[in-house]
Amino acid sequence: MSEKVFLGVDTSNYTTSLAALDENGQILANIKYPLPVAEGCRGLRQSDAVFAHTKNLPSAISELSSLVDMKNAVAVGYSAKPRSAEGAYMPCFLSGVAAAAALIAAADAKGYAFSHQDGHIRAACHSAGFPIREGEEFAAFHVSGGTTELLHVTPKDGALNVKLLGETKDLNAGQLVDRIGVRLGYAFPCGAKLDTLALEYGERVKGIKTSVTSMDCNLSGGENLALKLIDEGSCERKIAAYVFSFIAKTLSKMTEALRQSYPDIPVIYAGGVMGSKYIRSQLNFKNVYFAEPDLSSDNAVGVALLAYEKYKTEEKI
Repeated sequence: MSEKVFLGVDTSNYTTSLAALDENGQILANIKYPLPVAEGCRGLRQSDAVFAHTKNLPSAISELSSLVDMKNAVAVGYSAKPRSAEGAYMPCFLSGVAAAAALIAAADAKGYAFSHQDGHIRAACHSAGFPIREGEEFAAFHVSGGTTELLHVTPKDGALNVKLLGETKDLNAGQLVDRIGVRLGYAFPCGAKLDTLALEYGERVKGIKTSVTSMDCNLSGGENLALKLIDEGSCERKIAAYVFSFIAKTLSKMTEALRQSYPDIPVIYAGGVMGSKYIRSQLNFKNVYFAEPDLSSDNAVGVALLAYEKYKTEEKI
């Protein structure tokens, strides 16, 4: 009997991603094609992202088919929208929905729609070795270019029930990083470069004032002060360290507020910004978990894992 394969498809505003798992839930493939961004730009318009995914998907699917037998796919998980919130929508995910529909039809497999955010959370848990158990709540930060949110998560019936606890009221953390990085002359996305610079700074950043109210935050003040440092001629290492220290202090205050309401709850930090070694070094809390950078950034492994678990729940395996 052929081994079952579980597939994942995610088409965010940054990356075309495909993944495959074996029948034991082990990762067989994690394919990621970054979307091209013109020099000096700070992201992509949705129409450009859809076009880029349309170009990337044939090559990505061909690469995946060279690694796994696609005819053995029994379930395909895909990101149908950015978040689970009512009315959440981004056109770039329609590219992945269409590709997933073709894969589902070709293999006569089951299809499961999730949110991009669900996939981020699930991939982070897998990478960090955090066990997800039916009905056992945990908290998750989703910190990226498109989202900065604190979430309450309850696994149920092979899926994730997600409730918003806190969020940014203006700028997202990834936007802050990329705006300052592009201003310094670096190519988008700028996170990895600025993280390296911040780690090289070697001094404690002083005088950081954040804006956190309960579990909500504002991040635009960090951009204003970082731009001021640039105008003053500060060194790039100091500027990068300031940006990441500002984000880390903001997340720390949000975590402290969370623990006031949920004292013992485990916390997962997910999303591309959480690949920063500098930020992670500043979050000194007990019972917290971090994903490895490869599964912190956009990927399809999370939705493949969710499809794997949903399939097992329905089939009572």
